[in-house]
Amino acid sequence: MSATRPCDLTLIIACYNEEPHLAESVAAIEAVMAASKYTYETLFIEDCSTDGTAAVVRKLQQRPAAPKCVSTRAIFHERNVGRGGTVKQGIEASNSPYVGFLDIDLEVGAEYIPRMLAALEEDSDVATAMRQSTVGWSAKSIVRYLLSWGYRGVFHVLFRSPLRDTETGYKFFRREAILPALAETKNSGWFWDTEIMVLAWLHGLSIREISCPFIRRDEKASTVRIFYDVPAYLQALVKFRRQVAGRRRKP
Repeated sequence: MSATRPCDLTLIIACYNEEPHLAESVAAIEAVMAASKYTYETLFIEDCSTDGTAAVVRKLQQRPAAPKCVSTRAIFHERNVGRGGTVKQGIEASNSPYVGFLDIDLEVGAEYIPRMLAALEEDSDVATAMRQSTVGWSAKSIVRYLLSWGYRGVFHVLFRSPLRDTETGYKFFRREAILPALAETKNSGWFWDTEIMVLAWLHGLSIREISCPFIRRDEKASTVRIFYDVPAYLQALVKFRRQVAGRRRKP
């Protein structure tokens, strides 16, 4: 891939079937970044969507650059890789001191990006959103909450880590600091989020979880398949616990 102009942040936008909201969400991100002090590049990684996401990404690439955006790049997959593999590829492709990603449905709003970057500027190697639900309950949201609550409970029993929301899709890193932990990640799916956070913690990185409002978009079809993914997640947790058994957090 060609070199890009220097900037503060590489913002990875992992795309899989995001056509209905992608352009609107990108516009929201651009407005936030234009009002911030940070320069950035946008790196779309289109993970072989089955809808019109790829066409939207190409249109977004062809527009004039937004304020503070030094470049817009895109990678188009010929086969689906998974969220973890996609974000890992984006971090590796970055040349910026800071790199991060957020779920492009913006269930956690774009306005928190500058807070993540400020935390990295201050003293943190990793800054993530710790999601706080702010809306009423529906049958679908209750099921999702119970699944997430159960997952976090099992996680804390297995890892005894102070991390409270490893699976959040809103993570920002000092790129050089995260690379050793990134090299150890093996999962290319959703479990990558937990994997990278545990490895970052074991590597002794400074991690800040920032409380952020979380607004569930119930109209968006979930990609989680309960009867397949829940057992797979639990198996991945147990397998990963065995992988890191005996390791102590670096000072």
